[in-house]
Amino acid sequence: MMPLDQTTAPILIVDDEPDNLLILTQQLREAGYRAITATGDPHFALRRFAEGAFALVLLDIMMPGLDGFAVMARMQAMEAAKACPILVLTALRDEKTRLRALQEGARDFLVKPFLEEELLCRVGNLLEMHLAQRCLARRNASLAAAVDERTAQLEERNRQLLQSQLEILARLGRAAEFRDNETGFHVARMSRYAERLGQALGLDETQSTLLGHCAPMHDIGKVGIPDAILLKPGKLDPKEWAVMCRHPEIGANILACSTSPWLETSRVIALSHHERWDGTGYPQGLRGEAIPLFGRIVAVADVFDALTSARPYKPAWPVAQAVTALQAGCGTQFEPALVTTFVNILEDVLLIRAQHWDGETE
Repeated sequence: MMPLDQTTAPILIVDDEPDNLLILTQQLREAGYRAITATGDPHFALRRFAEGAFALVLLDIMMPGLDGFAVMARMQAMEAAKACPILVLTALRDEKTRLRALQEGARDFLVKPFLEEELLCRVGNLLEMHLAQRCLARRNASLAAAVDERTAQLEERNRQLLQSQLEILARLGRAAEFRDNETGFHVARMSRYAERLGQALGLDETQSTLLGHCAPMHDIGKVGIPDAILLKPGKLDPKEWAVMCRHPEIGANILACSTSPWLETSRVIALSHHERWDGTGYPQGLRGEAIPLFGRIVAVADVFDALTSARPYKPAWPVAQAVTALQAGCGTQFEPALVTTFVNILEDVLLIRAQHWDGETE
């Protein structure tokens, strides 16, 4: 018994002989096919075919004006041809004609006169193949839509997770600064200075953004320093200073053993931002380019903002004086090329400073 969807599959018959059209139409209708369009006009057939509604075309080859090969060529140029099989019906028996028809787009070939049973078998097989392909295409489209939806959901979850991680980094950085009697604006300013300096040095967007988000964690280790030392208004004695110098290692330990690139980058910055270009810094006494680049950048940005910000133990320095101090530290505390680049982008730095002004800078 014929599958129900085959009976309603639209079939186009193109043949210039009226008797052939009548016989083919009658045979298909008696077999249960109900959606049949029959025409002897190839141009009319092409217009209807272009609408993309047919599941099968029965096409004669020998037609005046526009033969079956020309009709097939025009059909193959249409989007509808991708899904619609063509069954060639012709009185030509030579192998050359049969091969040409198959090469130019026909899915099957039937020589006139033919048995009705053979016609119906070939029509049924082609329709079954066409409907199966259409069903598969719908399933593939549905699966692709489901994959796209799931991918979008995962991307949104990852975006939210990343945003949460960045917020945690920023808040931990601010917590360390507030505990040190500094304002959260210091974190915002120096991290943006560091990001801009990284851009000026040629870091790509990914790396400069990573630097900007991780720089606020540079002093997270201060949460492990006793209040008596951290909040002391006067100068620290040698023993107290030795304790204070532990905060880079404390910060690195807090951030250690993570697979997150954000936390690992924060760990590197926390550990290295007090190293000095001449090797006299702490905690590892690294020298020159042995100091991680992000640590060298944060050192410049951190000191500039510290100098130009008011603290309980000092007033804010004028920008010009702070720049002079950075330049004086070239080759000793800071990498000379970084200071030069920082001075070159000073206009951008001051714009960032104005955007994050807290009333305690110069």
